[in-house]
Amino acid sequence: MLLLEYHNLLLRSILSERFLSSSPVSIDQVISDFDGVTYHISTPEVRTKILVSVSVKCFRDLLQHGAQAVLQREYGAYITETESGYDFSLLIDLENLPVEQEGRDDLIRRVSLLKRNTMAAPFEKAIDEHHRLAEQGVNAETAPQGEGTEVMVIRYREEEAMYIQASHDRVTVIFSTVFREETDRIFGKVFLSEFVDARRRAIQNAPQVLYRNDPPLEIRGLPGLRDDGTGDVGYITFVLFPRHLTAQRREETISHIQTFRDYFHYHIKAAKAYMHSRMRRRVADFLKVLNRAKPDVDEEKKERKTASGRNFRVQG
Repeated sequence: MLLLEYHNLLLRSILSERFLSSSPVSIDQVISDFDGVTYHISTPEVRTKILVSVSVKCFRDLLQHGAQAVLQREYGAYITETESGYDFSLLIDLENLPVEQEGRDDLIRRVSLLKRNTMAAPFEKAIDEHHRLAEQGVNAETAPQGEGTEVMVIRYREEEAMYIQASHDRVTVIFSTVFREETDRIFGKVFLSEFVDARRRAIQNAPQVLYRNDPPLEIRGLPGLRDDGTGDVGYITFVLFPRHLTAQRREETISHIQTFRDYFHYHIKAAKAYMHSRMRRRVADFLKVLNRAKPDVDEEKKERKTASGRNFRVQG
């Protein structure tokens, strides 16, 4: 099973190459990422100044939940005027890079994590809210009805969304995902059942994972939900417990949960491709068997002898 990287590999390789190069060159390249995210890396003014811009479908939703503060914290002085057609831009001056190699590597790492850091804002907000409620001593008995603060809705794809809610004892993350084909739905159920079984068998500290075709109670009643009864839409719920939200593990938890949808659908497609390759290989083996069983026409036309020594030719 492949674990997808959190950073954009192409963006990281371009910056690494430019930081090491002694002679700057012009750049004008558009890079696509998961969930419809697009980067534009260019040198619009001079070759020594690299402009990195990103377009995120749900950027307005993210701004409502603190994305600007997270981006300011991560990129600070590198933030510049946003390029037209994009949501956020950074300007990197090759003549004013950090002196130490460690600082340059950290800058490359942070820029390549631009999508991850942008999407992290609602998760950080939910985790902070969870800690606030826990510190106030809120529990199941004292929590008001419906306690759990607001449900943050992040519409990160055309027909799909993430729903994030914090409470005193957990953070709940719900993904809605659309299955275009019946086979995808079947593979998805098998795949998700492995998450549940793995937690039962060996990984006791894993988050709880639930799957259903109708909206869970936490988001039922929210506008924009699809529930047409066809089973084309599935709702996957992750329950993150306090052990997943500690200061030591929160960053890794946020990175993992962000990539789940891409990870999920990638492995559905990979499983289908693997099965198709096995089917093609089996058909090729059957064809070989059939070809070996086919009689040789030239062999039949050869002359043969009877027991008395006479020659004769077999007629087709």
